[in-house]
Amino acid sequence: MMCGMGHITKSSWVPSVPLRVDAEGVDVAALLLGADGRVRGDADMVFEGQPVHPSGAVRYEAAALVVELSVVESAVERIVVAGSAGAGVLSAVAPDGDAVASCTVTGAPDAAAVVFAEFFRESGGWKFARVGQGYASGLAGLVTAYGVEVAEEEPAAAGPVPLTGVAKVPGQAPSTDGASAAGEPAATPAVSGPVTGPAPAGPFPPADRPYELVEGWEFGPVFEPFVAEGFGNDVIALDDRVGDGPVLVEVAQEGRGYLGLFTLDRRNKDETDYLLNDLLPEFRGSTFAQVPKGRPLRMRLDAENRWALRVKPLAAARRLEGTLHGYGPELLLYLGNGADLRVDFQGSPEDGRGYAGIQSYGVEGRTGGRLPHMDLLLNEIGPLRQTVPVPRGPQLLHLRAECAWTFTVRELD
Repeated sequence: MMCGMGHITKSSWVPSVPLRVDAEGVDVAALLLGADGRVRGDADMVFEGQPVHPSGAVRYEAAALVVELSVVESAVERIVVAGSAGAGVLSAVAPDGDAVASCTVTGAPDAAAVVFAEFFRESGGWKFARVGQGYASGLAGLVTAYGVEVAEEEPAAAGPVPLTGVAKVPGQAPSTDGASAAGEPAATPAVSGPVTGPAPAGPFPPADRPYELVEGWEFGPVFEPFVAEGFGNDVIALDDRVGDGPVLVEVAQEGRGYLGLFTLDRRNKDETDYLLNDLLPEFRGSTFAQVPKGRPLRMRLDAENRWALRVKPLAAARRLEGTLHGYGPELLLYLGNGADLRVDFQGSPEDGRGYAGIQSYGVEGRTGGRLPHMDLLLNEIGPLRQTVPVPRGPQLLHLRAECAWTFTVRELD
């Protein structure tokens, strides 16, 4: 694969063993990102001038990175590998000498620094994917996009980035004892009051998460994803690539502002139910929409800022397995046996309260049409930490949340 400019297009699983990551002479650095797509503190960047992460999971050694995925803190969702623009092969090599992942690093005339690739959590394991996002402003501009504050004068493109500190997020500083060497999570304190989380003010639009269709999945149409971007209110009409049936809709809005999404009927008026109806800073969310039979899906978007919208097959929804972190409403795909689902809602960043609900749709044996009868698993207000039963999959879980959240699945025997 090649690390050119553009979105992630391919990914591969990697083993959770110590990996040596280098780019044949191109200076590299790592940024450890939370669910909000940003560093949590100044220790979450590893480079020549700051060679070791407090957790020990990432180290800078001899112009390369050593990444130990098995000891990465549970709060870290992604590890971004970036550096000065150049040419070579970026490789992740296992202790036995085998390259478990690699991509060709190619420079661009207008980019002084590049996000080469990333490791990201998927279904309880880790994947490696190329990114190829260039920054004309150099390494300083690149790391600033992920929450790092750098010196006023930009360093030379090939040199290390001098940190001056990072905008701290209360309660999210990296911990040296939050997880044991074996990767066991620290104990979770009880909720004693409103717990508010930060908005995921990462790069906009957020990177398109790679996915693979579920083996044997036949529910809902399968098609090439539909993408639209804009500013403010708009009407989005799908083209004829999308067949009738339920589809996944992902939306992101930059900055703080209201965002509403509504389907339009034959008379070009809003349907009764809304798809999204939220006031969240740096909105990130997903839901489902029903493509009507015999006519294209049309949606009215009510937005205040710059936005991006993607329509995909339902099978592209994030899979609920192990521990999953998120922010705002989301459509999740559960494929396991019956399970107990531990839910942790932080509360709205506005007032510490906010709605949290989970709707479940069992789709086993279904190939199309409309979603089946809905079961309500959760319907609460405010920060909470509860456990709810989830039926055997395949299930679509429709989460409505006005806050950051964490799910942990304990599958039944």
